[in-house]
Amino acid sequence: MMANSFYPVILTEDVKASSAFYIAHFGFEPVFEADWYVSLKNSAGPAPFELAILSASHETVPEAFRKAAQGVILNFEVASADDAYERLIGEAKLPLRQPIRDEAFGQRHFITSDPNGVLLDVIQIIPPSEAYGEQYREQVWADGEPR
Repeated sequence: MMANSFYPVILTEDVKASSAFYIAHFGFEPVFEADWYVSLKNSAGPAPFELAILSASHETVPEAFRKAAQGVILNFEVASADDAYERLIGEAKLPLRQPIRDEAFGQRHFITSDPNGVLLDVIQIIPPSEAYGEQYREQVWADGEPR
C-alpha cells in the first residue's frame, strides 16, 4: 500500500484542552478546527508532521471504540533532551512520568503525559552501546554523532 500521509489521531473527552496542550508545549499550529476535531501541524523541524485530536464520542468513531486514548506513547525526537526537560518539566511543570536518563539502545529521554494520559517520550538520539549498535539495520550515526 502506498500512503500519501500518516499521522496519529488522539481520541479525547476534551478536544479544546488537548489541542491547546500540543499548541502550547510542542509547537503545533491548527490547520483545521471544529468543536469535535482539530488537525495540527508542526513545521518547525526539517520535516513537517501532523497530529489530530478527535472527540471520542463523535459519530465517525465506531460506537464500541468511543473512549479516550490509552496504551499509546508518542515519541518526539529533539536536538537536546536536557533543554526540553528544563522547558517542559522545569518551567511548564508538566507531569514527570519517567526521569531523564540515557539508554544503552541509543536514547537520552524522559517521559511526560498529555491531559488525556497519553505518554509523551521526549528523545534525543545518542550513540548506542556497541552491543545495541550492531542491532541497527541502518546507520543512524556518522562518526559517533546522530545523522
